[in-house]
Amino acid sequence: MDKRELVRSALKAREMAYTPYSHFKVGAALLGKNGVVYQGCNIENAAYTPTNCAERTAFFKAVSEGQYEFSAIAIVGGAEDAKELSVCAPCGVCRQVMIEFCNPDTFEIILGTSTEDYQVYTLKELLPLGFGPANLRK
Repeated sequence: MDKRELVRSALKAREMAYTPYSHFKVGAALLGKNGVVYQGCNIENAAYTPTNCAERTAFFKAVSEGQYEFSAIAIVGGAEDAKELSVCAPCGVCRQVMIEFCNPDTFEIILGTSTEDYQVYTLKELLPLGFGPANLRK
């Protein structure tokens, strides 16, 4: 799947976001190494702490379906009434979830504002000194 298609899938996922408090909608499309795309959106909660980011929603959906290996994720976000989206990078908690399942040197994070405008980073670029499963191995 090319990057534009993954961004398009993230834009579609963003439409499902539940954001009655922040009105900031985020969509994510996670590409499993099995070729399946797992979509996620942010889901807010009145108590705030139980709120879940789009990226983690996508990862948890994939893992709950037995997929543990991933190639890339596209993320899009912005105010629900925005005429143009802005680059929306994953929060620290989402980056930590990513390093649990992804190779930081090869996993691509695609930050899009449209299917024609996006930036690509590796997880290592966004989490340079990350702590993951490799740190627990001798």
